[in-house]
Amino acid sequence: MARIAWVEDEEAQGELARIYDRVKEGYPIGARRDHVPDIIRAMSIRPDFLAGILDAARLHFTDGALTRPQHEMIASYVSAINNCDY
Repeated sequence: MARIAWVEDEEAQGELARIYDRVKEGYPIGARRDHVPDIIRAMSIRPDFLAGILDAARLHFTDGALTRPQHEMIASYVSAINNCDY
């Protein structure tokens, strides 16, 4: 089984600590939380890349051609097809 190195919440420093704080405050989807989800932590070794991914996620979950509920339904459906918890 593959293992991904990541930075835990309490070990984050600099730009990564700022990103983690934003995620806990609800960025990019508006849901406040007390921890950083593993899917985000999996990219913590490259904070520059993680910042870009979060910006793309913000765009994905805003209304445009599709509403946010439509985005969520599509994401849930694809996750179910792929047997993915996310």
